[in-house]
Amino acid sequence: MPGYEVHEYDVLVVGAGGAGLRAAIAAAEEGARTAVVCKSLLGKAHTVMAEGGIAAALGTVDPDDNWRVHFRDTMRGGKLMNDWRMAMIHAQEAPERVLELERWGAVFDRTRDGRILQRPFGGHRYSRLAHVGDRTGLEMIRTLQQKAVALGIDVFMETTVSRILTDAGRVAGAVAYRRESGELLVFRARAVVLATGGVGKCYKITSNSWEYTGDGHSLAYWAGADLMDMEFVQFHPTGMVWPPSVRGILVTEGVRGEGGVLLNNKGERFMFNYIPEYYRAETAESVDEADRWYTDKRNNRRPPELLPRDVVARAINSEIKAGRGSPHGGVFLDIATRMGREQILRKLPGMYEQFLRLADVDITKEPMEVGPTMHYIMGGVRVDAETAATTVPGLYAAGEVAAGLHGANRLGGNSLSDLLVFGRRAGLHAARYAASLAQVPSISGDEIEEIANEMYAPFHCADGENPFSIQKELQETMQDLVGIVRTGDELKEALRRIQALKERAQRVSVPGNQQYNPGWHLAMDLRSLLTVAEGIALSALERKESRGAHTREDYPKEDPEQAKFNLVVRRNSDGEPVLEKVPRPELPEEVRKILEEA
Repeated sequence: MPGYEVHEYDVLVVGAGGAGLRAAIAAAEEGARTAVVCKSLLGKAHTVMAEGGIAAALGTVDPDDNWRVHFRDTMRGGKLMNDWRMAMIHAQEAPERVLELERWGAVFDRTRDGRILQRPFGGHRYSRLAHVGDRTGLEMIRTLQQKAVALGIDVFMETTVSRILTDAGRVAGAVAYRRESGELLVFRARAVVLATGGVGKCYKITSNSWEYTGDGHSLAYWAGADLMDMEFVQFHPTGMVWPPSVRGILVTEGVRGEGGVLLNNKGERFMFNYIPEYYRAETAESVDEADRWYTDKRNNRRPPELLPRDVVARAINSEIKAGRGSPHGGVFLDIATRMGREQILRKLPGMYEQFLRLADVDITKEPMEVGPTMHYIMGGVRVDAETAATTVPGLYAAGEVAAGLHGANRLGGNSLSDLLVFGRRAGLHAARYAASLAQVPSISGDEIEEIANEMYAPFHCADGENPFSIQKELQETMQDLVGIVRTGDELKEALRRIQALKERAQRVSVPGNQQYNPGWHLAMDLRSLLTVAEGIALSALERKESRGAHTREDYPKEDPEQAKFNLVVRRNSDGEPVLEKVPRPELPEEVRKILEEA
């Protein structure tokens, strides 16, 4: 096709984080010609920011741990809004996926007898997170990259996918562009796996890096797939709050897992005041009882700092609003009085370096200032639990871009095992689907030309809108009106502003040419950012209760009736989002019995 660089594969994987690489490995091992397209450089995936560990019921530290307990913890953490089958598959397969990483060369911290060491984490009954200090995600990516390279998988770095191509309703490939040159690429593919991560850059304060602009969510949505549970946005309790240049950067939950405590400006360990009734029977209610847990975990009464993230984030938010926050608008996280310097340097080397270099704070001597930061979205593309297939034939999704596993709130550590379990399943079934097709679906030159004209339109719009201004206004809107605590009136105002920003984005203008043009790149990302922001606000307005990571000040309690459906956003014939309440299936009796086990 003249004017375009054309490539043909059986399986195209969009994203090179943990889910994308694991999908590519599975597809290649199944015999599919496989390629990975990543927005940044290989190795700079957001997975490396997942520091605490991989949740898997290996039972190396607590022999009573097993997949049934892990499944129950995940369902309870998700307020039973999870796809129960996804949660079960995840809990059952996670241990083998961790051991597989070990066989491929991953180096984990060890117990005294040489087994994989596991640490405690919020919402997990037992010490369950296999880890490598506080750099677990980095070790995962290193291992998966090495495996992918050994398999000869093609990688297109610094390349952004703009649209999924379809033929008669099924996947036919994708259109992308090289960020360096602006050159257009066309991929013919029998199947596409989306593993693009989250949506954090539509918020002002986020732990997410620049790549997280909701690409996979919007690509699937535009191709005709469903988005589900978009109202459930997780604010990690502990992001850096100072200096402003690093506000939002993640402070691993591993700090609290190793004994770190949260303090307000009065020196009070305030989390004892915020224990929900739901967790009271298994949460320590005094300082002495909480401290004993670290030396004798058999009592199972965990410190309140290890409650699920939604509980801790709301507690911190309440302390700050009550005037008991730190000087820079957060609270204090103290590990210095809990662990010796040598222990901190051995178990939390990344956190030590991060605070020393970025904030001039020595965490072996003084507390950190932390506060909630937009970290993860539980909502995403609606997928089949067994195959990770979307409602569009040939389109698959895994990792943060996919909905279902985590329900209303994700437990820490479940993200990395999610990437491994469902990344593998997505790649495997994408390869099998590709092999079932007699020929590659056809692509339309007219459609590609139309997409290209839309992509390059900002260069031909004189005196139009500034993309950076639009993103800034969107981030402020989402932070202020669709944040940790929401109200109906604020959500309606957010939707009004988002609609106005969508109209302005149609007239966006960028100077210069296609080479190394960040303004143009952001202009391309705006459509995705606005799409996911609208989906979040629409769903948050419709869910009239407080559940998990979704808190409505005007509907402060959980409503059993609201738990009977998932909210699904899909595109109508006019290109506008339509919201549908999809009834949730009844839990099978055998699943209920597992959830009721002591």
